[in-house]
Amino acid sequence: MLRISSLSWFLIMGIFDKCLTDNAGVTFTFKEYQYKDSPKNEMTFHEFESACEQSSACSQLSGLTRTRCVRECVSPSCYRELYVSDPLEEGEIDVRLNSFKGCFIQRSGRTRN
Repeated sequence: MLRISSLSWFLIMGIFDKCLTDNAGVTFTFKEYQYKDSPKNEMTFHEFESACEQSSACSQLSGLTRTRCVRECVSPSCYRELYVSDPLEEGEIDVRLNSFKGCFIQRSGRTRN
């Protein structure tokens, strides 16, 4: 049976508490664009996304690298604004996707209801 001394336990808990405290105040912020989730907007976005997935630049890639490539292809300016300073990471839930779609729709001049 493993025994942990009181001093060791105190040090372990101190490190654990510091980790929790250090990460507790971190807030992720990004520019938000309104996106109306309509069939026409989804169709427009999907058309560009499909074309980019089939492009020579992105078609041979896979996983996260492909996702990044496709997003940058769909809208380089929106990609730069929302992802370049904090790239999407493996396993990350992409909370910026709707904002990216809103930026794309707005900049493409295809705003639809």
